[in-house]
Amino acid sequence: MLGNAYIQQIFAGGLENLEPEGQRTGIYKRGNPGAARVEVMGIVGDEHGDPRVHGGAEKAVHQYAVENYSKLMHEFPQCAQSLKPGSLGENISAHGMSEPNVHIGDVFQAGSAVLQVSQPRSPCWKINHRFGVERMSMFIAQARITGWYYRVLRPGNIQPGDPITRLERHTSRFSIEQFWLVQMSHRPSLDDLAELAAVPGLAPEWRQRLQHRAKWLRAESLGQA
Repeated sequence: MLGNAYIQQIFAGGLENLEPEGQRTGIYKRGNPGAARVEVMGIVGDEHGDPRVHGGAEKAVHQYAVENYSKLMHEFPQCAQSLKPGSLGENISAHGMSEPNVHIGDVFQAGSAVLQVSQPRSPCWKINHRFGVERMSMFIAQARITGWYYRVLRPGNIQPGDPITRLERHTSRFSIEQFWLVQMSHRPSLDDLAELAAVPGLAPEWRQRLQHRAKWLRAESLGQA
């Protein structure tokens, strides 16, 4: 169940170099103690190093559960001092919202902004470089503690202390965690893929990927793949 949730911290930032190869990245966010403006493309002043895979209207705002950091610190004790809210590049940090209780398509009001959960985050290699470990991104994916992205339905202002109130829920089944259970299954059922792809609010790119996977599995079962 999703109880009362409040924005604990807001993070945004410009581009910096990622060691050891110097790629430009927006993973190094800075805390914003005051109000932040949320527009359709994200928080004003927030930048992304590779706009092909980060940012954009379907990945406008990233939220990560505070509770997940304890799991990461347990798995990677050598990084414990660096693993703190904001260090995975998220924009919003809040207690009480996590992958099991946030669902695809959920609509929330935060401050004067209205946000809709569009998709989970797919952790990439930059997390490994950020912390200097080889398998952190893989662990995040396998443990299904990825966080999620919002699209912005109504621009507005947010600030620490604002409540995050759920306005709509479009699926009682497909939480972020359940999304990954289907997606990571070696041979998910065609019904599961179809039901997940049909959830209102799911990002179009993911809908297409799920539909293509269902089509391939159907053809394979008929000996046509």
